[in-house]
Amino acid sequence: MPKPAAPQPSRPAAKAPKRSVKTAPAAPEPAPRLRSRPADAVYSTLRLDVQGRIATLTLNRPERLNAINDDMPGEIRQAVEAANADDRVHVIVVRGAGSAFCAGYDLKEYAEGDSTNQITQPMPWDPMIDYKFMKKNTEDFMSLWRSYKPTIARVHGYAAAGGSDIATCCDFIVMEDKARIGYMPVRIWGCPSPAMWVYRLGAMRAKQLMLTGDLIDGKTAHAWGLATEVAPIGRLDAAVQRLADRMAGVPKNQLMMHKLVINQAIDSMGLEHSQMFATLFDGMTRHSPEGLWFKRYAQTYGFDAAVEWRDSGRPLPEPGPGNLGDAFMKPPAAGARSQWSRDVSGKRSGKKK
Repeated sequence: MPKPAAPQPSRPAAKAPKRSVKTAPAAPEPAPRLRSRPADAVYSTLRLDVQGRIATLTLNRPERLNAINDDMPGEIRQAVEAANADDRVHVIVVRGAGSAFCAGYDLKEYAEGDSTNQITQPMPWDPMIDYKFMKKNTEDFMSLWRSYKPTIARVHGYAAAGGSDIATCCDFIVMEDKARIGYMPVRIWGCPSPAMWVYRLGAMRAKQLMLTGDLIDGKTAHAWGLATEVAPIGRLDAAVQRLADRMAGVPKNQLMMHKLVINQAIDSMGLEHSQMFATLFDGMTRHSPEGLWFKRYAQTYGFDAAVEWRDSGRPLPEPGPGNLGDAFMKPPAAGARSQWSRDVSGKRSGKKK
C-alpha cells in the first residue's frame, strides 16, 4: 500500500498588503525674528502706550503746551525706537496732552533765560557747537520720518515753531480744523532745522510760510496738501483711528518696504543737504545782530513783549554788525503781547481768551 503523504506544515494565511498612508509634512519652524521688546514705557516728557497694533506717543508737558525742553527730542527718538522694536506695533500715533499738540521750543525759558548759553553763545561764537546741538535735535525729530513703521501726527490746538518740526517729520498729519501750524520764528531768531516744508508743500507754499512766519489753520493745511485729513475736535480721534486702523492691517514688512521706497526718493531730492544748511542757518539767526537784539529785548521786557513786536508786522530792527541795538530798546506798551502769546497764555492758565 502506498504510504500516506506526510503532512505538510501549515502556512500562515497571506496578509493583505499594507497600504501606504501619506501624512502631511510637518509645518516648518517659523523663521526667528528679532526679539520683540514691549514698547509701553513712561518718560519724563512723554508717554508711550500700545493698544493692539497701534502705539501712541503722547507729548506730556501740558502745563507748558508740551513745549520742547532739553529732554524731549531725545525721548521722542527713544520712544520711536522702542515702538519699532515691538513686534506688536504696526503704526505710531503722535499726539499732545492737554490743549495743544506742541507750542514749539520753550522759548520763554531759552530766550529770557538760557543761563548755560546753550541757545545763544557768548561772542565770538562757535557755529559747530551750535550745529552739533541742533543737528542732534533734528535727527531726533527725523526718527519719526525714518521710522520703519508709519507715523501719524494728531494735531490739535497748536503745532507751532518746533512743534511743527515734530508734525512735519511724521508721515501723515491729521488736524483739527481750527488748529494752527507754522513757524513764526522765521521772522527773527529761528530757522526750521528739519527743513521739511518744501518737501511737504512745494516751493511756493513753503516760501509763503517761511517768508512771513504766518500760521495756517487745519482747513488751509488740508487744502494745501499738508494735512491728509481735517476734522472738528470732536471727530479728530475717529479720523486718526480710521487711518491708523487701515494701515495697521497691513503686514509690517509691506509697510516698511513701501515707506523706504518713498523716503529714498525724498532723500535723493537733497533732504540731507537742506537740513545741513537749515541747521547752520538756525544758529546764525540766533547769533546775528538781529538775533542778539531779540534775545536782549526778551530778557529786558519779557518774551511776550518780544513776540508782540515779532508778530505785529512792524519792521524789525536791523542793527548791523557790531551794533547791540541800543536804539531799539524802547519799552513796550503795557501788556504788549501777540495774539499767539495771548492764546498760549490763556490756555496755560486755563482762562478763555
